Amino acid sequence: MSFPPRALAYVLAAGLLSPLTVFSQATHEDAVEKYSEAGQQALAAGQYDEALTNFEQLVKLEPGIAEVHATLAVIYYKQRRYDAAVREIRTAKKLKPGLPKLDSLLGMSLAEQGHFQEALAGLEKGFQQAADAEVRRMCGLQLLRVYTGLQRDEDAVATALQMNKLFPHDPEVLYHTGRIFGNYTYVVMERLHDEAADSIWMMQAQGEAFESQKDYAASIDAFKRVLTMEPNRPGIHYRMGRVYLRRFQEGYDANDRDAAVEQFQQELAVDPVNGNAAYELAQIDYDLGNFEPAREKFEALLTQHPEFEQAQVGLAGVLLETKLAEQAIPHLKQAIALDAGDEVAWYRLARAARLTGDTAGQQQAMVEYQKLHEIKSSQRIKKTRQEANAGAISESGEVTPQHIEQTSQP
Repeated sequence: MSFPPRALAYVLAAGLLSPLTVFSQATHEDAVEKYSEAGQQALAAGQYDEALTNFEQLVKLEPGIAEVHATLAVIYYKQRRYDAAVREIRTAKKLKPGLPKLDSLLGMSLAEQGHFQEALAGLEKGFQQAADAEVRRMCGLQLLRVYTGLQRDEDAVATALQMNKLFPHDPEVLYHTGRIFGNYTYVVMERLHDEAADSIWMMQAQGEAFESQKDYAASIDAFKRVLTMEPNRPGIHYRMGRVYLRRFQEGYDANDRDAAVEQFQQELAVDPVNGNAAYELAQIDYDLGNFEPAREKFEALLTQHPEFEQAQVGLAGVLLETKLAEQAIPHLKQAIALDAGDEVAWYRLARAARLTGDTAGQQQAMVEYQKLHEIKSSQRIKKTRQEANAGAISESGEVTPQHIEQTSQP
């Protein structure tokens, strides 16, 4: 019990307390105030050792105050002394069961100790219900760890998806959720191997995995085994064509481009509406300077798939090379409407505007190009993904990106 100065004087005058008792009370209150203020200041400054010293003294003076134990728990958690944090949280919960955030802090402390099942309820509650964004974030990160430790991989993925929506720009969240997605992919592929090691799906997965690792020979071999099992399987000739094209681009064999053309043509024989295969054939003609065949292929592709943004840019490139700049402009504007972040489209639009005498249009397009170029300068060669739309474009979505010709001027 504590008394303000006037109350102390009144109580003493009334003879309700002895002078010695009043002195003891005043000394106690001074000490409480001293340790409380010093501890709070140290905690706010991140000086956890000093904060701990003060709050340990404070808890000796006021062992029945739940908030003091809760604050001690926070300090212990910051110092990675999770056993001590759990002890203080449980003491605080006994003293005041409704004290906020204790369940979340308890869950995080237990998770750090590896007590995943015991930690789960508090973390799930904190992640789903906490009003404080930082508490929710920390609970979510710990949930990823707990679900993985409990081999609840589907729950880990579901939580990772939520975390990406809630904190889309947080590098720590992106790192940990990326690991969850990668782990889940591995788990599913292992399950596929265990369930159907000799299946066509396993062979296709191996081909794609070897391709991503740049083991091109193994990738081609796996895709060939797929075609042995199902000769008319859609998408496989296209994947093989992409592998041969990458080998050619990396200087493996001068004949690889011809092998790629053959695979893309075979893909169209199997699947006539495979937009990616048609695009690659048009682009190869473009790269070889065969502009008329390239134009015919791009135009035919866009008749089927008018929202194929890279094809719009590719056709515009052909038209620019054949001195038809005015005809290129609508295709470039369509491409920009589909993807305003395509720097090649803006560059070619600036070039087309210059060739048609539109100085203002050229300047505006160059401003947009330069902004994008600065952002993407470290990613000059990048993979372009097209949306799979009604089966029009293959599931991989990967095509050779358009690029700026070194000899062209904007």
